[in-house]
Amino acid sequence: FRPASTLKLVTTAAVLDALGPDARLRTTVETTGRLDGQGRILGDVFLVGRGDPSLSGRPAAGGSVMAPLQELAEALKAAGVRRIEGRVVGHEGAFTGDRRGSDWGWEDLTWSYGAEVSALSFNDNSVELKLAPGERPGDPALLEADPRSSYYSLVSTVATSPAGTKKELTLVRDGGANQIRLAGTLPVGETWEGRVALEDPARYAAAVFCEVLEAGGIRVTRGAAKSSDPRPVESRVLAAHDSPPLFELLKVVNKESQNLHTEMLLRLLGQRVKGEGSVTAGHEAARAFLARMGVPAEGWGLEDGSGLSRSDLVSPRGLVALLVAMDRHPYAEAFRESLAVMGVDGTLKDRLKGTPVEGRILAKTGTLKRANALAGYATTPAGERLAFSIVVNNHTVPGREAAAAIDEIGRALVGR
Repeated sequence: FRPASTLKLVTTAAVLDALGPDARLRTTVETTGRLDGQGRILGDVFLVGRGDPSLSGRPAAGGSVMAPLQELAEALKAAGVRRIEGRVVGHEGAFTGDRRGSDWGWEDLTWSYGAEVSALSFNDNSVELKLAPGERPGDPALLEADPRSSYYSLVSTVATSPAGTKKELTLVRDGGANQIRLAGTLPVGETWEGRVALEDPARYAAAVFCEVLEAGGIRVTRGAAKSSDPRPVESRVLAAHDSPPLFELLKVVNKESQNLHTEMLLRLLGQRVKGEGSVTAGHEAARAFLARMGVPAEGWGLEDGSGLSRSDLVSPRGLVALLVAMDRHPYAEAFRESLAVMGVDGTLKDRLKGTPVEGRILAKTGTLKRANALAGYATTPAGERLAFSIVVNNHTVPGREAAAAIDEIGRALVGR
């Protein structure tokens, strides 16, 4: 069966087992250059990614997506740096291989859920766009972008249309140029927002960091670049940023079904367990974990870590075995708390809300074209916790109808 995003259960369980719930991922600013008496670094400065998926993109309420990069820039300034006589280089060498998953849909690649994967990823390798209508029909629509950067360009010809008319929008991101073009009409009283993926993540992170440094009073003479070459052994750390603990990162992955973060964790798993930050190494580590947990995974086809691939294949029986094993695992609580709660949060926030089932199912959803799934734990009125996996493939009904049928099975599981 195609598991869709319920495959994230495999990736998150394996990485939780390997790293532990309190693991943190560090991003550093490094150089081999000398800091002279005039505040100049004589050489390149490297922004080194090690697989932290949370380098902004998920700011606290009212916070800025720039905050981690601003903190790093402030640390450099506090150390006396005023000028970099060289480049700011985004370093992504911790991961190797294709930045995209096997058999991802072409239509996925424009949006943040299909963003390229890199060991250095900033703001989910995307930009958030918001459109609002002008004051009256015919006025240009108002376009906002976060973060603003010269790394990409925006061209909008969207016009305001009368209230009550149909919203008609098209968005195209030109490959290789990071130019985003919007056209169409937006009615008075309506809004639109979307997260658009940007190409070459390490260069994106370096470009934005370069802009943050300049805004903070640190001159960069040679602009931004990227590298995956081995770093010199004499490289020294000037500043560092640590991620939240892994158990918090997993809540974003499983509750919100965050594809990029999952793909980064799969490669991180390979790097930590097998010594190579690749999809292949990640799958080898995951399969070894499944075997150790007694999960029957023969015949499974693992193509990525997130379930976005149309070629992923797993068995519901195997997923249930994994859920049972994780319920007995030393990190069982962290794993369960990473799952969406029926009717409460994440991708299950609006399902069975206000019913007796609310709060009684913890699960991971899965949604692709003609594929819907739900896997997790259901608590009966007697307090018994049941592991389950429900997968519907190759249906021809709207996805919401398939999800509703799955929810009826969920009702039966909890006896309501």
